[in-house]
Amino acid sequence: MIQPATPDAAELSNPDNAKAWKAAQDFEAMALGQFLAPMFDTVKPEDGLFGGGSAEGQWRPMMTQELAKSIAKSGGLGLAVPVYRQMLQMQEQAKEPKPKETLP
Repeated sequence: MIQPATPDAAELSNPDNAKAWKAAQDFEAMALGQFLAPMFDTVKPEDGLFGGGSAEGQWRPMMTQELAKSIAKSGGLGLAVPVYRQMLQMQEQAKEPKPKETLP
């Protein structure tokens, strides 16, 4: 069965699914932030329009993370969907009763 690209409203009406989807999106945003950080590290702030300074060095990681969150909410790399599906699968497996072991 082919899964939809993102969970629909009916699926997310379950609070546990909604939490898992939020966690999957947050994970994707964190991963994107890690991918974007080296790109911004190559930009020399003193060459920019505003001249850089210590403040720019302080806000740059926040800007990178917010950019990553925005990209993730817009569909991102598509990493959130498989992470979400895997989380649901792991939750279902945790609910299944475990067989009792017999001692030899």
